Amino acid sequence: MASAKFTVFQPVPVPSGPPEYEAQRASILAEFAAKVLRELFLPQAVFDSAPRNVTAIPRECGLLTAEELAITENYDAVTLAEAMRTRKLTAVAVATAFAKRAIIAHQLTSCLSEWFMDEAVARAQELDAHLARTGITVGPLHGVPVSLKEIIPLAGHTSSTGLLVTRHVDDADSQLVAILRAAGAVFYCKTAQPQAVMSYESASPAGRVLNPHHTGLSAGGSSGGEAALVALRGSVLGIGSDIGGSVRGPAALSGVYGFKSTSAALFPIHDFVKGGFAATMTVPAAAGPIASSLRGIDLFTSVVHAARPYLQDPSLAPLPWSGLAGTGSAKKPLKVGFMTHDGAIVPQPPVLRALAWARAQLDAAAPGQFETKDFAPYGSAQVMASQRAAYWPDGGRGLKAALAAAGEPMFPLTEWIIRDGAAATEVTGEMSATGVLALRVARDAFRVAFAAHWTAQDVDVVVCPAFVGPAPVHETGLYWNYAAFWNYLDYPGVAVPTPVTVLAKGGEGFAAEHAVPLSDECRHVRQLWGEGDFEGAPVGLQIVARRHHDNELFGALHVMKEALGLK
Repeated sequence: MASAKFTVFQPVPVPSGPPEYEAQRASILAEFAAKVLRELFLPQAVFDSAPRNVTAIPRECGLLTAEELAITENYDAVTLAEAMRTRKLTAVAVATAFAKRAIIAHQLTSCLSEWFMDEAVARAQELDAHLARTGITVGPLHGVPVSLKEIIPLAGHTSSTGLLVTRHVDDADSQLVAILRAAGAVFYCKTAQPQAVMSYESASPAGRVLNPHHTGLSAGGSSGGEAALVALRGSVLGIGSDIGGSVRGPAALSGVYGFKSTSAALFPIHDFVKGGFAATMTVPAAAGPIASSLRGIDLFTSVVHAARPYLQDPSLAPLPWSGLAGTGSAKKPLKVGFMTHDGAIVPQPPVLRALAWARAQLDAAAPGQFETKDFAPYGSAQVMASQRAAYWPDGGRGLKAALAAAGEPMFPLTEWIIRDGAAATEVTGEMSATGVLALRVARDAFRVAFAAHWTAQDVDVVVCPAFVGPAPVHETGLYWNYAAFWNYLDYPGVAVPTPVTVLAKGGEGFAAEHAVPLSDECRHVRQLWGEGDFEGAPVGLQIVARRHHDNELFGALHVMKEALGLK
């Protein structure tokens, strides 16, 4: 029996603020709840005795029909598109199934910022009618449901930069959304992100996103809502953004796939943030898909590339796209470097176990297919110090003003990420043009030095952690090193799941070879490991390639996918 009220599971509430702020929050939450049909409310008993791992609840709760379960569990973006093209499935059935599953996922993890099933079904009806009338699909994504991170403009819907004062309704699609819509995509929800869209915990005034595999842990950020939704099969293809690991981190922590391209290469983002974001003067941002399969990511990228977005946005390079059939697939042997730590923080034991598993899988493949080798770390601590300052060249002044305008409290991880920027501008109040230039000059010098380092290592791709551990306990996602490092270099990377999950508490510790912490941050990461309970959390890894070698990366993934069990 459905609950009498719409409930979103929140075992760890977000910080509260003054009455005016709380009233605005309550209004936003009530507006969301008013759109949800009563028959889609989960029973209160689900929340009263919710397990840590909620991934089975959508299947077991009784709110989805057998057909809806089959649609949401047995297809990825590629097979969904084919099933609708051949009329095995209707777009209406698909939109209905995923919209229903998405609202179930939201009640379990607070993964959505907006939900609009009626609009999705109406669009699906138009697509079904078009196919019946003409015998052809609208495009390669005909009827495929696509979820969008809140920051991405979608006509008639709300977006923000994770701050109440920036919340507004967009009057037009962003360029990326327009491309997907023209290809036949059906939009049905937008997904939650953190305050200021700069945190490894997707906690905002609307609530805190929970990791579906362990609700005591974070789903990551800033595309945490997308990753949680895909992990719960409420989406097979969602779009996020990444300036410090915001696609790859959440994907790895939730056991799904995520792709950060080389910036200004494949995906247009110029209309995501009105007025721009000062951090991108030094650290480039990129859009990226989070999906249930690699081939779903390849399909998405192929669709966007075919639209020639660089003709509308000249900041994009007209790179080719060969995807999973890329040039990396021709290399024999494929030279794969394994970076087990970055010289600053040794990752927690399950991550090291996942790396060892991946290397063993490649070593056991057909002779001559792979050459695996150690990849030496280089300059991570230097990069992170520069990068954190570069994120906030105004020292966070604009952010603080935006918070003050709505009476919005600064969340702990927001305060953490602006700390270095605030310290760097404590005297001047804001970094000068000369100061920003100095950051860029240092960045470019590091890129040249690292390119030489990569060449000396003689590898095609690198396998490394996506985060210092599995999903962190709420409010402890502090150390972005392993993902943010590649943003600074602007190297493309894909987060992939592994079969490794965290053992019961006390089941594994640091090996003798890592007895001495590499830094104070490394020591703290060990402390967090000892204090937390991460049992059952998935462990993903990251595979990266040189800047503008996106095709080579996917070609390599094509060769690696059988050995690593990738879909």
